[in-house]
Amino acid sequence: ILQRVMLLTSLSFTSNKFTARMNVAKSGYRVFSANSTAACTELAKKITERLGVELGKSVVYQESNRETRVDVKESVRGQTIFIIQTIPRDVNTAIMELLVMAYALKTSCAKNIIGVIPYFPYSKQCKMRKRGSIVCKLLASMLAKAGLTHIITMDLHQKEIQGFFSFPVDNLRASPFLLQYIQEEVPDYRNAIIVAKSPSAAKRAQSYAERLRLGLAVMHGEAQCSESDMADGRHSPPCVRNTSGHPGLELPLMMAKEKPPITVVGDVGGRIAIIVDDIIDDVEDFVAAAEILKERGAYKIYIMATHGLLSADAPRLIEESAIDEVRYRCRIFISDSLLQQENNPAATGNVNYYVDYN
Repeated sequence: ILQRVMLLTSLSFTSNKFTARMNVAKSGYRVFSANSTAACTELAKKITERLGVELGKSVVYQESNRETRVDVKESVRGQTIFIIQTIPRDVNTAIMELLVMAYALKTSCAKNIIGVIPYFPYSKQCKMRKRGSIVCKLLASMLAKAGLTHIITMDLHQKEIQGFFSFPVDNLRASPFLLQYIQEEVPDYRNAIIVAKSPSAAKRAQSYAERLRLGLAVMHGEAQCSESDMADGRHSPPCVRNTSGHPGLELPLMMAKEKPPITVVGDVGGRIAIIVDDIIDDVEDFVAAAEILKERGAYKIYIMATHGLLSADAPRLIEESAIDEVRYRCRIFISDSLLQQENNPAATGNVNYYVDYN
């Protein structure tokens, strides 16, 4: 009897192992998690469960000297590999884990290496500022050098970032899910108006307004802090009349910028105001915008965004701001591209999560 049990167990194990190999061969791809955090592992497991494949076996950890080490525990030769990488609070460590994982798979003769990065880090540093650098372009070059051949991400801060890469980039949209949420969960959304908190966000807000058949309002003035309006320190002519060239050459002085008081273009009185953006990081602008909309007569305010970074004291500022009066409601809805339970444990209360991108 014991011999029969051992034989059946052996046959069963061999059969299951053969079936697993057949499934891998049939699919032609494997999915790995490039981060040791619980959020990344959870996302990778959800994706593999939905695809009906097993999560690739690998170990990602930090040595005692804080160096990143990756060990791939199975053969990936000739296969297409998907690397799932979420961005926790330690952004630079997450980037290094992704680079080391991609390079390990490249040296293991993987056919294609596709990075799945819901929130692409350093996307806000995609323009030259004074004597700084375009860090997003640098990161794109590093990913290509490490061996990535394709990236799947969500709502890049600027669409032009796709041009930084030497390989294809799929920039997915969270707006269909957020639009569906507005239609199903926002009471009386037909009485709402879509608000852009700055002129640079008007195009995104216009897209929401057209799809929901709603009006559009745009805010501008001294409360805005748009990246597109920040002086990059490289304007011509300079702000002082000082030249080192021909002594007879005089350049006109450049007038200093002076922003007008904040203004709302559009009627929000007696309406539901829905502010839409791609990233919620420092919330001072959103709090100031909500206060102005409140003064202009909006009786309820929603803030919709894809990526909820909520850096520094953002959750506390949301809770302690004047928008928490009983007769006034402001609710923030973001996707789970950055899981707040791990990314920011203080992000509770008025912050809600809806979009499940997996």
